[in-house]
Amino acid sequence: MNFKGKSIVSMNDFSREDIEHVFSVSESFGEIQRARLDILRNYILATLFFEPSTRTRLSFESAMQRLGGGVIGFADPSVARAGEAEPLEDTIRVVQNYADVIAMRHNEAEAAKKAADVSRVPILNGGDGPNEHPTQALLDLYTIKKEKGQIDGLKIALVGDLFHLRTLRSLAYGLCRFDVQLFLVSPPELRLNEDVMVPLKQSGVFYKELTDIREIIGQIDVLYTDYFPKGRFKDLSLYEKYKMEYRFNRDTLKGVKEDFIILHPMPRKDSVGYQIYPDVDSLHCARYFEQVLNGVRIRMALLAMVLGER
Repeated sequence: MNFKGKSIVSMNDFSREDIEHVFSVSESFGEIQRARLDILRNYILATLFFEPSTRTRLSFESAMQRLGGGVIGFADPSVARAGEAEPLEDTIRVVQNYADVIAMRHNEAEAAKKAADVSRVPILNGGDGPNEHPTQALLDLYTIKKEKGQIDGLKIALVGDLFHLRTLRSLAYGLCRFDVQLFLVSPPELRLNEDVMVPLKQSGVFYKELTDIREIIGQIDVLYTDYFPKGRFKDLSLYEKYKMEYRFNRDTLKGVKEDFIILHPMPRKDSVGYQIYPDVDSLHCARYFEQVLNGVRIRMALLAMVLGER
């Protein structure tokens, strides 16, 4: 992929070589806690978050500022006229005159594609409804690579609401590019959609669908989980039925492999309690806060690449 001027909309647009190239550029920035570069000093990022966000928005803003660029935008559409009756496409046509790249989150599936189709500046998809979250998938893959040394050969469990969650969908797309064994752990009603299962089957990656994580907890190398998103359930009785499933503490992680890791895109606490309890934080397997730091690295790389400065 030629990244210059390219929108980042879907993990389906990435080959394995593209993913590894993003990793390589991320590594080139070194220790980002001390990084204060100026390669994007003449550029402006617009962050358009029509849906609430803390980590993703701040990660993009931190990445841009560490590279010397400027940031404009909004985190609450209620204070922006763009959130009223204006079509998304019109908002993008306006904002592209103010910025060189746009990071966007929207509650509508395919919103990122709509934006990319009319924008002359790159669109970076920070999550579009239940559809995808490609920059999160890239940082998740990068975290697995950094923590495990490689992705090929690993046994990886994706655990939770596989039907509604864009994080799990995008990560599944990304893992199709590697030689892994994939365990899809969810309630029967909340399995991966057919649009994800088709490329998964075509990739030839080994996968197994199951409902009980205890069947494989001692075999897997990586466990990736996310919360149950109440707002995306059309049938709230289904949410009530499963909202307390797949919650992890020290006891539920007994018997894991010595080098096992557990990941979560955060926040790990929802309205009904912790999904990963704080007593896991001090265990060697806890790597969710490392994910947060890796998110800045990956987004630094993507910003530099789509703007043609790497």
